[in-house]
Amino acid sequence: MDTTQIDQVRRFNRTVTERVGVLHDHYLGRGRPVGEARLLWEIGAGEQSHGHDVRELRERLGLDSGYVSRLLRSLEADGLVTVEPQPRDRRVRTVRLTDAGRAERALLDRGSDDLAGSLLQPLNAAQRARLVAAMAEVDRLLTAGTVTLETVDPDHPDARHCLRAYFTELQERFETGFDPALSLLPDAGELRPPLGLFLVARLHGEPVGCAGLKLPPGDGPADVKRMWVAPHVRGLGLGRRFLAELEERAVRDGRSVLRLDTNKALSPAIGLYRSFGFQEVPAFNDEPYAHHWFEKRLSAPTA
Repeated sequence: MDTTQIDQVRRFNRTVTERVGVLHDHYLGRGRPVGEARLLWEIGAGEQSHGHDVRELRERLGLDSGYVSRLLRSLEADGLVTVEPQPRDRRVRTVRLTDAGRAERALLDRGSDDLAGSLLQPLNAAQRARLVAAMAEVDRLLTAGTVTLETVDPDHPDARHCLRAYFTELQERFETGFDPALSLLPDAGELRPPLGLFLVARLHGEPVGCAGLKLPPGDGPADVKRMWVAPHVRGLGLGRRFLAELEERAVRDGRSVLRLDTNKALSPAIGLYRSFGFQEVPAFNDEPYAHHWFEKRLSAPTA
């Protein structure tokens, strides 16, 4: 990695931590460190009557369980949250804001607005627009870096969640609708080793995409199947990342060709396939929902 780039990232981190005040134990003048303030804000985000699962909060913030427990104990001692085991499974803890916690969160919100204003106020209009646009781009790229890919069984709950969303979207976008029973979608067993694999992408623990790779017996072409990315994370490069991972797995399995078929309604996906090196070829199957067939010649990995 370029050392100049590393130096620039470190300089950016120092500037941000100084300007937003995370070096102080009294973040936004509220007498608590930034970790407590951030957790308090997250507990109140989209607050539900049944509260938030502590485990999900931990995954959302990328914090270890011991640190989160210490933060919660401090907030609970201040009367800002309550932490209780769920009745159905006492191993699962639920956290809720108290009335005092909601009032404190409102003060943090106002302080955060004031801090954001103080970053923009010294700049002219053009500089403000540049800074906000740059922040949006940094946020997008950093978010992309937090997405994880994991190989799971096609019957895993996260896999089923993604496939349901995938089929629903195809039903809405295809001119003729979509019936999975009429499609040549592989059975779950065809996406399990050694005949294939299934990937799920997660962002802060939430499943946000999936992609399968079919590896028929022998050394014939590998097939990309059931690739889907949730609408709210499109633009993060996840589709390209899926293809790169599937290509690597296919090469590792000794395949020299990667194939896929797609519907004409999925024009952004078609553009992605072309930009990733896929070439359109004659139909290689009789998939009733396909209008385009693509393949990519793969190179064996270098030593």
